[in-house]
Amino acid sequence: MEKIKIDFEKSGGLVPAIVQDIETGEVLMLAYMDEKALEKTLTTGRTWFYSRSRKTYWCKGETSGNKQFVREVYYDCDADAILVKVKQIGPACHTGNKSCFFNKLDAVVIEEDTQ
Repeated sequence: MEKIKIDFEKSGGLVPAIVQDIETGEVLMLAYMDEKALEKTLTTGRTWFYSRSRKTYWCKGETSGNKQFVREVYYDCDADAILVKVKQIGPACHTGNKSCFFNKLDAVVIEEDTQ
């Protein structure tokens, strides 16, 4: 396996991991990975994260059955964030919603300058 190039030290050992549905492109959730969680994700084909509150590792779907099967993994230009594209089985959110991003904030929309 290639050496992981992620800069875990920049953020104290954890980097954000964005999980996206490979079929629809929908952003499903955001969690955190350290080097061990990323390695487990890359070697098992399932998403693994580090819980900041419980201070332990968890595999998505381990208790709920709503599993994520890894299809592609990318990292950003600064090597301090990860994008995991998955095949999602069941809802991704613990609330039962397909995505964790179902709460919408009102925002001012500024039209693009067309000139």
